[in-house]
This record gives sequence, structure tokens and C-alpha cells, in this order.
Amino acid sequence: MARSVERKEHPLSMRLPETDIAIIDRAAALRGRSRTDFVRDAAVRAAEDVLMETAPIRMSPSGFKAFMATRTGCPGAGNSRTLPARGAMGEQGVFKRSGRRLA
Repeated sequence: MARSVERKEHPLSMRLPETDIAIIDRAAALRGRSRTDFVRDAAVRAAEDVLMETAPIRMSPSGFKAFMATRTGCPGAGNSRTLPARGAMGEQGVFKRSGRRLA
């Protein structure tokens, strides 16, 4: 027989300015979530990020050696990057289609 586990939820109260509430409500509506669900998910995600930033990363000596090889080695032929063949913003001809030029 399946055992039901009692789920304990604890209330959390916050005082926020109207502008913050408006932003939260707008974002929650775009995600199809309630304000409570949206704020809870955002708070938990932010807390997890902080915890991950402070957690040590553990790996084997061989894994660390392989990682360091990717960080210190020269890029291979497949890793080289090429710049796009277009001018920088503000150079003449960048806005050719619209006819606009930066002064």
C-alpha cells in the first residue's frame, strides 16, 4: 500500500512596492504561472545559483588533467574562430539597406 507523505509548507510574507508587483505579475502571466508559483520558482533558482557558486567542484586527477589541457592548450584547427565579413557599427555602408548612416 502506498504511504502518503505529509507535505509541510511554510508561509512567507513580503512587502513589495507596486512597481515590483507589476513586474512580477507581468512576467508570471507571460509564463502562465501564478504570482506565488513564479516568485517561489525564482527564489529557489536564485538560492540554488548562490549555493552552486560556493560548492567545491570535485573531479579525479585524470579528469582535472583533461580539463586543464582544454584550458591551456592552443586551439586546434577545428576550434579556430573567424570574424564575420562585415563592417563594425558606424562604418560607412553598415546601414545600406535602410539608407541610414551614423554621424
